[in-house]
Amino acid sequence: MAEKRERKNGVETRSQLEVDFVADLGSRRCYIQFAFQIPDMQKDMQEKASLLRIDDSFKKIVLVRDVIKPSQDHAGITTMSVYDFLLDPNSLIAW
Repeated sequence: MAEKRERKNGVETRSQLEVDFVADLGSRRCYIQFAFQIPDMQKDMQEKASLLRIDDSFKKIVLVRDVIKPSQDHAGITTMSVYDFLLDPNSLIAW
């Protein structure tokens, strides 16, 4: 889980954002969300919702079971096949 902090009317609130995996290496971090499949735009938005609420510049990845071409959306979230992620030693190189 990741934590989101907000300040409204002088009051700081903290909430937990559910992300499947958070990988830390020193000062670097990567958030990983896993989805069995993303058949439509609604499911895509659902899987990315918690990643979009994390307000930092660390790498964010959605992994799917289907074999797909890796892509990156306007928010910088990468969507790729879990197979490519596991078999490519460079899948986290930019993080």
